[in-house]
Amino acid sequence: MVRTNPERRNALLDAAIEVLAREGARGLTFRAVDKEAAVPAGTASNYFANRDELMMQVGNRFYERLEPSPETMGKLTTGPRDRDTITELMNEIVERITSFRTGYLAQLELRLEATRRPELQQVLTERVRADIDFNVRNHLESELPGDADSVLLLYLAINWLILERLTLPGIFSEEQAATLVRMAVERAVPAR
Repeated sequence: MVRTNPERRNALLDAAIEVLAREGARGLTFRAVDKEAAVPAGTASNYFANRDELMMQVGNRFYERLEPSPETMGKLTTGPRDRDTITELMNEIVERITSFRTGYLAQLELRLEATRRPELQQVLTERVRADIDFNVRNHLESELPGDADSVLLLYLAINWLILERLTLPGIFSEEQAATLVRMAVERAVPAR
């Protein structure tokens, strides 16, 4: 029987994120999740039918935890409509994601695992596509400079910068990362 306590379910998913980031997909077991969450053995198996379901739910939980704040979303409608605002928002994204290091590393593990699991690939594809569409829609509706292609170019550049910052942090300092974000915005978004 699958349990429905949402707080316990989220705690188990958060524990699974930590296990994935630390141990990789092979280390993601119900026993490891139970131990990480400090719950009795067998708890995770009461919430998730199998390991595949657990992985799919972890993919969604990562995005739930990275939702932008209302303040950040407000900048789309209240801030100046210029490249400086876009640069500020891109730096906020880099900071928000790099602050959740284990979540991003777990997501990378899931993406690698998705190359071998079609159902997981479908779930992650749908989730990432929804995230990209959300970003493009918000950018266009906010009337910031640039178009859908600008958003896609920034998405790709920022994601790789985040990957470098989290996996090889000695490559770019925070100052260099901020400079690279500014340069990416200047090159991807035409001046008005």
